[in-house]
Amino acid sequence: MRFVIAGGSGFLGSHLTGHLRASGHEVTQLVRRTPTSPDQSQWQPADGLIDADVVAAADVVVNVAGSPTVGNPHSSRWARELRESRVDTTRLLAETIAATGGSPAFLAGNAVGYYGDHGSEPVTEASDSTGDSLMARVTREWQAASEPAAASGARVCVLRTAPVMDRSAPPLKQLRVLFKLGLGARLGDGLQYFPMVSLRDWLGAVTALATDEQAEGPFNICCPETPTNAEFTRALARLVSRPAFLVAPKRVLTVAGGDAAPELLNSMNVRPQALLDRGYGFSDRDVTSVLATGLA
Repeated sequence: MRFVIAGGSGFLGSHLTGHLRASGHEVTQLVRRTPTSPDQSQWQPADGLIDADVVAAADVVVNVAGSPTVGNPHSSRWARELRESRVDTTRLLAETIAATGGSPAFLAGNAVGYYGDHGSEPVTEASDSTGDSLMARVTREWQAASEPAAASGARVCVLRTAPVMDRSAPPLKQLRVLFKLGLGARLGDGLQYFPMVSLRDWLGAVTALATDEQAEGPFNICCPETPTNAEFTRALARLVSRPAFLVAPKRVLTVAGGDAAPELLNSMNVRPQALLDRGYGFSDRDVTSVLATGLA
């Protein structure tokens, strides 16, 4: 199959590119600089510039572009870039796909932050988006930006991705260092559910959706057994052989976290129901397996 990937130089995009090529697929990366190889194509999403012929020739377009989610939560510039780098790229790709008549499938990146705080209630793809946190607002716009592709008849999968746990990327990269120093801490009361997924399951799920011509709609990409923050804290401390007795009080996190505080304190007991219904078999089903794989 022929893939076009936006955000191919980032953590997820580079791993997806390598995974697809190793599986025999052809991948073209969209880059903002001058291309340095035949398998790259230049685009400038802020200016609406893209090679429509490259998109039209693809079987699947995947968008995992976006500025880092870790940044200064009190910075309006960080919040603006968080939104624009996701919404603008998705909209340009969706409109370009629509102009081709909807021939390529579109795998549109998104995040489980879409759901907002649901307490201990199980959350599936049918659950509502609640609250007014920064990430909830961004993910709603992010998803809406993919609508031109769906309206044109293209097959669209919205990838509501949980934090991907791998030692080479946030958040596990930073947390591993803190926990090994004995500075691991439960956040608030630790009862909030914290969805996550291993890199190998993220790659497997995205590849499965790309190649399944009947798959469309939103898909939660997270391990089937979502842990609480307290369970996550205990599991990571055990795997790095360090104690984790500290607690980060809710009131401190609320002040220090700014607009990003809800992402630390919201509870989302997310289930990957749509993937399970399509028969996807997870390699890492719970927090211990996800972290052990990520730390390996």
